[in-house]
Amino acid sequence: MAVVQVNVLGAFQVVRGTQSLVPSAPKLRQVLALLAMNANTVVSTDQIIEELWEERPPSSATTTLQTYVYHLRKLYQLGLGTRGPADHFDAAPPTLHRSSNGYILSLDDGAVDSAEFLRLAERARTQLDAGSVEIAADTIRAALQLWRGPALVDVTTGSLLRAMTVWLEEQRRGLTLQRIDADLRLCRHHDIIGELTGMVAQRPTDESLQARLMLSLYRAGRRFDALRVYQKARSTLAEELGLEPMQELQRVHQAVLLADPTIEPPVLGDGMDSVIGGGTRPATAEQPDLLPPDVGELVGRRAETAQITQVVSRPERSAPPAVVVVGAPGVGKSTLCVHLAHRLREDYPDGRLYARLTDDTGRPVDPAEALGGFLRAAGYTGSRLPESLAERSSLFRSWSAGRRVLVVLDDVVGAEQLQHLLPTGPRCATLIAARRRFSHPSVSSTVNLRPFDRGEALHMLTSVLGEQRIRPQLAAVHELIDLCEGLPAALREAVTQLELKPHWPVQRQVERVQSAVAEQHPGDSGPGTSRSVRLTYRLLTTDLQAAFKTLVGSERALALSDVATLLEADEYRTETVVEELVEFGLVEVAAGDRGDFHYRVQRPFRRFFPGPRTTVEPPVGGAVATAVLATG
Repeated sequence: MAVVQVNVLGAFQVVRGTQSLVPSAPKLRQVLALLAMNANTVVSTDQIIEELWEERPPSSATTTLQTYVYHLRKLYQLGLGTRGPADHFDAAPPTLHRSSNGYILSLDDGAVDSAEFLRLAERARTQLDAGSVEIAADTIRAALQLWRGPALVDVTTGSLLRAMTVWLEEQRRGLTLQRIDADLRLCRHHDIIGELTGMVAQRPTDESLQARLMLSLYRAGRRFDALRVYQKARSTLAEELGLEPMQELQRVHQAVLLADPTIEPPVLGDGMDSVIGGGTRPATAEQPDLLPPDVGELVGRRAETAQITQVVSRPERSAPPAVVVVGAPGVGKSTLCVHLAHRLREDYPDGRLYARLTDDTGRPVDPAEALGGFLRAAGYTGSRLPESLAERSSLFRSWSAGRRVLVVLDDVVGAEQLQHLLPTGPRCATLIAARRRFSHPSVSSTVNLRPFDRGEALHMLTSVLGEQRIRPQLAAVHELIDLCEGLPAALREAVTQLELKPHWPVQRQVERVQSAVAEQHPGDSGPGTSRSVRLTYRLLTTDLQAAFKTLVGSERALALSDVATLLEADEYRTETVVEELVEFGLVEVAAGDRGDFHYRVQRPFRRFFPGPRTTVEPPVGGAVATAVLATG
């Protein structure tokens, strides 16, 4: 069976054997282009629909898409099945098959010219890093020769394809500059003056091109012409943009004026990078790193660490893994994700990105704002940073497609926040610290983080306070651990007080915690349990907040019927409400003796509301329960 070749670097071409078969219908061309540019990777149904209709899809969008896929299969004789491991060694029939949440167009390596371009670009960078400048220059030329014009010049593009083509053009420009830099290092300055002159004429405000043209002219003995290039560039920038030249161009100008020996051809390879930035990515774009500081030693969490590491380190994968960590407020979800991100940094050399998706008031962060942070770290600033969410999302997907990037999303509230923030490259991964349990088709694994057991909690206290202080007071230490119910944030609040007051016995802190729980004082402010519970509480609806206040008032676990009585609601409605509190981690659930469930609020959470103590009596002999609820 003939192999399919798809070319997108110019006019759209699809060739099967010796036959050219480009779909005539615009939407078919659009779908095929999107699948081909993401070949061997899942493209979700939502992404294809967004590409075709952007923010106004018809009600029949899914059915219409299925029709398009049918026509593509028929036109190109695309199989339905997946390809096995052996298919990577011999040319295999292309397939277009359905995944759980989208479609995968499986093609041989090199079957899409944009993928071949990126592969050659990566090889050239490796060769440059190894010092093989001449070989790298030839590799770059081979990559650039794949271009026949602007990418997908004859295809109607939506937000996703538009961002991908813009990104490819940026890669082309960057690779062109790397080839010019390689030629300069190889003393080929005479050969590239004409090319650079033409490029500068087309882009008169591109200072990177101006700087390289000045160097080429200077090295060719044309110092006056090099200085004239600077004067013309300065005038153009002032007239058109009202700007002075940036430092890169000013450094070259200064070096030419002073006849700086570092820009002479004999020491070209050693000194050029100090004058010209070299390449197109800003320094931060090589390895953007937005991770918060690591906690250092992580107490416990061995099983969870092993589980997450196994998922994100799986070598054979067609889609980027995403792991969600859930658990009660203050259990250490964010700490675990950030710690693992630091630990895995060598596996993701192209960047580590971090975004917090809930602000201090409990409001969800606009995904466009989070994407703006990601893209700025990747080097997209000023006019290169799109304004709309759709364009930022598409650009981020394109940027991450060929990279190994680790994304940490913190304080995530629901699945809808993930839509625009997940990377697309199969070698990427995402760690998600969630404030509630949820389901999402891109999530590979969910880790339920539980409080410390007594041994882990004791290790944490000992590591801070020292064994000499802990050992003589073990009974009080164990009581403190029980009062905190193993919650790391609650333990941290308690141990901080003891650390700041070395003259206090542990029993003094035990009494303070007991008082805080019994009297429901809000406790110390700061980044501990109180803050975490308050932040989660602000995310609740009015009904959920009322239910939580009710459950806070009971020191015992309540059966569903007890809670229904207190809420003055039927059991069906009560179960819906209380189970949602379980999803948020504010209420823990345990199986009862009769196969039913009992619900309770953990001790550290009971000091959440100031005011008089709440008491709740269980129903006796069918009588209606009474409750004295906290006010406010």
